[in-house]
Amino acid sequence: MSNAEKSPTAVQSTLIAAMAIWGLNVPVVKVLTGVFEPTMLAALRMLVACAALSAIVLWKRCGLPLLTLRQGAAIVVCAVLMVYLNQILFAEGLLRSTATNGALIMALSPLVSALLAAVVFGERLTLSRFVGVVLGFAGVAAVVLSHPGAGLSAAGTGDLMLVAAVVSFAAGGAIIQRLARRMHALTISWAIYLVGSLLLALHAAVEAPALDANALFPGWRPWAFILFSGVLATAVSNLVWNRAIARIGVARTAVFLYWVPVFGVAFAAMLLGEPLTFWHLFGFLAVMGGTYVGTRKSSTAATLSP
Repeated sequence: MSNAEKSPTAVQSTLIAAMAIWGLNVPVVKVLTGVFEPTMLAALRMLVACAALSAIVLWKRCGLPLLTLRQGAAIVVCAVLMVYLNQILFAEGLLRSTATNGALIMALSPLVSALLAAVVFGERLTLSRFVGVVLGFAGVAAVVLSHPGAGLSAAGTGDLMLVAAVVSFAAGGAIIQRLARRMHALTISWAIYLVGSLLLALHAAVEAPALDANALFPGWRPWAFILFSGVLATAVSNLVWNRAIARIGVARTAVFLYWVPVFGVAFAAMLLGEPLTFWHLFGFLAVMGGTYVGTRKSSTAATLSP
């Protein structure tokens, strides 16, 4: 491992850059949902990401080690949670909701990750974490219920799908922290996206077996967005994410997701012209406050652990 990879400052800097890319990726995928069917979009993005990770694996000469049955099963579970389910829920959710709501709901990720880390790694559920849960979900509820008619409208259903995508991704991150004790982060990322992209491709092929060329290649601009989303926002940024989990743990890494809604809401407003309301501000403050209160104890514990 290089000095740059060992340095906490370098880890933090690369994580913030990755969060900016993830923030930009939300409006980018929102635009793409108007061009591609959601499952096909998820499959295309993940296949591009898998190709990019394969190139990095070949360049780094980091092959797949001999896996135990338990490790292989863990990789498959991570692929289902972090790629297959997460990407379908993310694309379907953004199709029905807005990029602004998507960015705000993603702010729940640190809180969900910290709670899962507490369950998986035996950390005590403190009062601050409970308060964080209440604040965080109050913020998401404010965003979901702010739509005209409230209830389970099309937009409300999309928001709930985005929440499910956050939970799915965080659950896979907790498993990665265990895998990273015995496997290289690059190997884990490559294996997860290989399995996940194949599952998405099979799903897309079953759902739409007779796509024509125009549906797959609607122009250079959508494919430029797919390349950005697949290579930078998925392959490279998730590699940074998984390496950070291996280096500083899932709870401390998840804290950096505070930056995603900041970048995401800003990009959605600038690029898509999406309006911001009082409920977005209230939801943003509640979610950010909840994630801060809910994760600060686990961050301290992770810092003091050997």
